[in-house]
Amino acid sequence: MKWLDRLFGGPKDMAALPAGTKAPDFSLPVSGGKDGGKFSLQAALQQGPVLAAFFKVSCPTCQYAFPYLERIHKAHGGKKITVVGISQNDERDTAAFLKEYGITFRTLLDDPNGYAVSNAYGLTNVPTLFLIGQDGQIETTSVGWVKQEMEDINRKLAAAQQTPPTPIFQPGEDVRDFRAG
Repeated sequence: MKWLDRLFGGPKDMAALPAGTKAPDFSLPVSGGKDGGKFSLQAALQQGPVLAAFFKVSCPTCQYAFPYLERIHKAHGGKKITVVGISQNDERDTAAFLKEYGITFRTLLDDPNGYAVSNAYGLTNVPTLFLIGQDGQIETTSVGWVKQEMEDINRKLAAAQQTPPTPIFQPGEDVRDFRAG
């Protein structure tokens, strides 16, 4: 993995708001008009932590990561935990991506004319995940695909629900440790 870090820069070298930072508040339209058409971070945090996953439909690493995020959603999404995707694409392309990869969690649309929310979170690469605690602080930032960070997010979400972690990787699956975003 060290040669990958030299070639692509390690995952910690990529810019994004770090853990311990107050998460910028946002309100975005929901793909498909679900939930009245708008999602508010502030309202969602009143229910519990939020896992926000920024992506672009053409990104191979996003295509790799999102089925695992769906597993996290199935294990933890619900009453106390909110999992949302934040697409940097239009409604049509986003809907096709969600269908192709079997994504059922709410997905929001960041305006491709300025990417206001993506820019507020300091994105330079996708996928980028932010686990935002109920207090509005970013607890975890993960850029690209880092298997260990996905496992850590899974454990933190299980702890927030006071349940044992549900495995997100199946026995026999060949899951990469790292993929640059």
